[in-house]
Amino acid sequence: MINKLWIFFLLSGILYAFFTGNMEVINKEITASLNTVFTMCTQIFVVMALWLGIMRIAKDAGLLDMLSRKLSKVLKVIFPEIPENHESFSFIASNIIANFFGLGSAATPFGLKAMKSLQTLNQKKDTASRSMITFLVINTSGLTIVPTTVISLRMLHKSANPTDILIPTILATVCATIAGLIMDRILARRSR
Repeated sequence: MINKLWIFFLLSGILYAFFTGNMEVINKEITASLNTVFTMCTQIFVVMALWLGIMRIAKDAGLLDMLSRKLSKVLKVIFPEIPENHESFSFIASNIIANFFGLGSAATPFGLKAMKSLQTLNQKKDTASRSMITFLVINTSGLTIVPTTVISLRMLHKSANPTDILIPTILATVCATIAGLIMDRILARRSR
């Protein structure tokens, strides 16, 4: 639906410019937008590559496994229906750790593997299990400590201090995660 809406806006804007004789403005904006997009992609790529590289080093050094083991103790409380030492704990922990550092692109493969692993435990294959819903709540609330993508965007747009958003980001994502988990528990008890 959103795609159709954007196409409608785009086409109606181009048609309006054509009929009012303002096609020069459209051409200038397209050129300027392409330049901005290229600049954003190259600058964001550098920051993302840095953090993805750090994540890879952390994984190779065993730091991710250690953090996953530490985090799995908390996850056992949040996901009581997952059997102990099940592979989904490591996928969920890796997803959460990648989200801690604002690496949504690195978190996605772990999230998909976690959902696939959780599906193997699901009794009703056509309905999301309680664990799957809880994981989705945690993933969507996006508990973040270092929002790398937002910081790189702020750097791109010449922010005086691009890291000023660290504390508000931590507070906002912690509140969102806690609120999401509380609602998840309330709705889970209600549905029983």
